[in-house]
Amino acid sequence: MDPVTALGLAAATCTTVGFLPQIVRNWRTGSAGDLSFGTFGLLTLGVALWLAYGLLIGDVPLVASNGVTLVLLTVNLGQMVWYRRRDAAGRPGR
Repeated sequence: MDPVTALGLAAATCTTVGFLPQIVRNWRTGSAGDLSFGTFGLLTLGVALWLAYGLLIGDVPLVASNGVTLVLLTVNLGQMVWYRRRDAAGRPGR
């Protein structure tokens, strides 16, 4: 692997793994009420577009990082919907 690709993969790993602590926090607290749907929605759309771009140009770091990031953001958005619906229905947390 060439150094430029290795650099891209290292950068992608850092920015991708950065979403994992939020998912863990949401799970532990049973809440995601303080997160913005607008922010996470736009970020998810942007990551999906980067993934499409990476696929079109055949860029491994872009595809790998944005594929994993898209999964993590989808989980985060799912938590936001799940916890807010639960809270709106007046059901207790975990």
